[in-house]
Amino acid sequence: MVVILHLAALAVLLATEHGPFAITLSLLTWVFANCLFLLVLPRPGISAALALILVVLLIALSRFKFDILQLTLTTLDFLIIDRDTFSFLLSVVPPLRTQLIVAGVLAVPLLWVIWLVDLVRTGRRLPLAVLAATTVLMSAMSVAVPEQPWEPFQGVNHISGLARSGVVAVSRLASTGWIEADPPASGPLRLPLGTYATLDPAVPNVEKCDTTAPRPHLIMLLDESSFDITAAPGVRVPPGYSDYFKSVDGKQRTLMVEASGGPTWYSELNVLTGLSARSFGDLKFYVTRIAAGRVTRGLPRALQHCGYRTFSLYPTYGDFLSARRFQKGAGIGQFIDMADMGVDEDMQPDKFYFDQALNLFAGELPSQSPIFMFMYLTANHYPWRSVYRPDLTPDWTPLGNAAETDEYIRRQTVTAKEYRDFTTRLARDYPDQSFLILRFGDHQPAISQNLLEPGIDRKSLAQRMMTTDPRYFSTYYALDGINFRPTDLSSALDTLDAAYIPIVIQEAAGVLLDPSFAEQKQIMLRCKGVFYACKDGAEARRFNRLLIDAGMIKGL
Repeated sequence: MVVILHLAALAVLLATEHGPFAITLSLLTWVFANCLFLLVLPRPGISAALALILVVLLIALSRFKFDILQLTLTTLDFLIIDRDTFSFLLSVVPPLRTQLIVAGVLAVPLLWVIWLVDLVRTGRRLPLAVLAATTVLMSAMSVAVPEQPWEPFQGVNHISGLARSGVVAVSRLASTGWIEADPPASGPLRLPLGTYATLDPAVPNVEKCDTTAPRPHLIMLLDESSFDITAAPGVRVPPGYSDYFKSVDGKQRTLMVEASGGPTWYSELNVLTGLSARSFGDLKFYVTRIAAGRVTRGLPRALQHCGYRTFSLYPTYGDFLSARRFQKGAGIGQFIDMADMGVDEDMQPDKFYFDQALNLFAGELPSQSPIFMFMYLTANHYPWRSVYRPDLTPDWTPLGNAAETDEYIRRQTVTAKEYRDFTTRLARDYPDQSFLILRFGDHQPAISQNLLEPGIDRKSLAQRMMTTDPRYFSTYYALDGINFRPTDLSSALDTLDAAYIPIVIQEAAGVLLDPSFAEQKQIMLRCKGVFYACKDGAEARRFNRLLIDAGMIKGL
């Protein structure tokens, strides 16, 4: 029985692990798991059965996660696991609850039978020694061959990748904690939690925001995967294509983001909190889960202090990566997710979300308080291999690019048209109201990696990603006014890191910067629009420490 269980585990690992290194590391992980169970239950049969169940379960969870996020399971999934994770899983896979119950009902009697027939007993000294040896070997292998950033996105090597990520996570947390920050020290920013009225009186020149001053309604529009594709050589676009990326003053501005072809939530963190995802190092993929309830400094919070009511129209379930808790912590007063909008699919035409915004304004604008709305567009999400809603462009003519590129551009033209319709509706329906819209691309589409430098080899492309080559991390941001001319565009630099967007929209709206954003603006001016990369991260680490000391970042 014990032999059969071990052979079954070997078969599972050989079927899911690829390459001598991954297979060796996964086998060491298997030995590690067995020894761990033997320390608690010194029965080789039941220990092998529990280890096999654990391995199969982890692989199943890793595959499921990869299907949703294109990333395999890592140790951090267990270090920061929360009820949002389970809630999201049950939302996207309703049968999962029943499947888990059935699996438990079947597993319990099977384990009981193995327990009864498992007559062999082992001491604890040998398993403890083997456990220590495998821990050393696994750590040495993980350090000798560090996991590359692209490896978790391959959908293979689930067990070896999980083991290697454990070494990375422990090393990271031991050296810098969850977020990079300077050691505790007194600084110029001493901002306790609360409103402007509770600011430390020892801080000079602190003004209270005038909540009675007339201000425009603010809309921050996340334009999924959007950038000016003419940056790629030889791409054909329709006439006037690039006009969409220009601001009300006629300028076309570049936004530097922290992801390429992937995680939208990096940009969410940037524009809502003014922080850098790169400050979280190897943990940045989980940045919204880490920040949820722990980062209370944010653009929505600052706007609340100036009398704004804050809303978010979120295009999927709010439990996804703890988005609801993260955004509420940053100051979003009313979080409206996919379920609240009455749909069960997160990829909707852009018009759907524009209509949601118009409906919200229709219900809320009788109030005298201005509104801040963070909204998303999703129709330009990957994949572009199939034509999404061809009925939206009945007169579309292919441009002669590759099929994916043409589809990407076609969806962008739909976005541009429906955005114009949206602003026209706002101007028509609310002639006595003013609006300021800041829209931006959250990251480039994955196809840009094949377009910007045609023929580039995979190794060179990986190097570009590792060094944050601006060609692959630049999108756009633009400001538009409806019955409103931006008050101050001096912070809207031609090229700007996404973490400074909160400063741009506040100054353009004529909103007084609170002391934390005023301090960050000084960094922006010193570093000419660069945030995390300025002085090799020194400015970002200093600023993170100031926010920690001010109580605006807690428990990290």
